[in-house]
Order: sequence, then C-alpha cells, then structure tokens
Amino acid sequence: MQLKGATVNFLGDSITFGVGASRPENRFTDVLAREFGLLRANNYGVSGSRFARQPILEEADRDFCMRMEEMDESADAVVVFGGTNDFGHGQAPLGMPCDREPDTFYGACHYLMNGLLTRYAGKPVVIVTPLHRLLEDNPRGDETGRKRFSVAPLSTYRRIIMEVAEHYALPVLDLYASSGIQPENPVCRERLLPDGLHPSDEGHALIARRIGLFLSSL
Repeated sequence: MQLKGATVNFLGDSITFGVGASRPENRFTDVLAREFGLLRANNYGVSGSRFARQPILEEADRDFCMRMEEMDESADAVVVFGGTNDFGHGQAPLGMPCDREPDTFYGACHYLMNGLLTRYAGKPVVIVTPLHRLLEDNPRGDETGRKRFSVAPLSTYRRIIMEVAEHYALPVLDLYASSGIQPENPVCRERLLPDGLHPSDEGHALIARRIGLFLSSL
C-alpha cells in the first residue's frame, strides 16, 4: 500500500487516543502520519472502550461496533487496535465461534470485522492484537473490581481476534508477539510502557513504525 497521501482510519481505545504520550503529536497515529506521509490519520480512539457490547451500558460506553459506522467511509485503509479492555474490565462473556452479535467477544469480533469488510471492500483493513501488559495472565483482568467473574487471560482474547480475522481473510499485525514491548522486563517497562499498559512517547513511536511498515507491505 502507498501510504504517502493516504487517509487511514484508526479505531481503538486509550492507546490509540494517545494516553501515555506526552502530547497529542507524540501518539502513534500522529507519528505514523508524519513519518509515512499520510494525508490524514483519522483518530477514533476512545479511552476504556472495548470490542464487545456490555451487559449494562453507561452513557459513555461506546464499543468498537457502535463506532465503526461513524468512521470516514472514503478512507484508504483502516487499522483496528483493541481487545486489552475486553480482557481488563469487560463484562461481556467470550461466547462461541458461531456468535455474530456484539454482546459476546466472539460475536463482537465477527460483527466488527464483517462490517469493516463490507464498508471497506477491496481496501486494507488491518487488525492489530493487544500489547503485553501487567496482570495479563489473570482471568479476572486488571483487578479493578469491574470484572465480576473469571473469564480468560489476555492471550485468549488475542487468539480469538486472530481466529476471527483469519475467517474474514483480514491481515493481522500481531503486536502481542512482535512489538518488542514486554513490561515484565524492568528496563523495557521503564522506557516503553511505564504504567504497564500505556506506551510512552518512545513506545508510541515504536508502534507507529511497526504499523506503518506493515501497512506499506500490503
């Protein structure tokens, strides 16, 4: 894909929104736009948001599936980067591979990816897996008390994302496996993921390069 002069939609959570970056121009979407010459990086990141619809909706709880229809349909490509909040504090169950409605994680992945394939047919729709994070092996998520039941570790959410993306033949950038960010390493955490979840300026720059090079390869 030729990125110079292109418009790319970025659908995501607080990382896409830019939490962890010292200023908006240091978030990965803006860094990518500068380094790869995008015409526009449309940032649809919302802090705390998840793929799946929640059993009890709060006014500000707008999941990825809801927001998909608000994105620029004329964009040249779409990047979806999420799933960590479904693991961390999502109340929706994992569901089954046959689910197609967004009230389970499986269903939300199918609903979202099928919808994007319809809206952006013939254009790159890239799915990005979550970064490693602290407490990722805890089936109760981030232990904030918002997740009422044990569900699954982060690796299970990552597996489901990749499984459903394969079903829709969508390219996957597996940052869980290839970002170079692992907060269990003290130096890596200090430099790239200080709070164990959100990237620093250096972390955002690293993600920008990974995603930009992946898009360029399509």
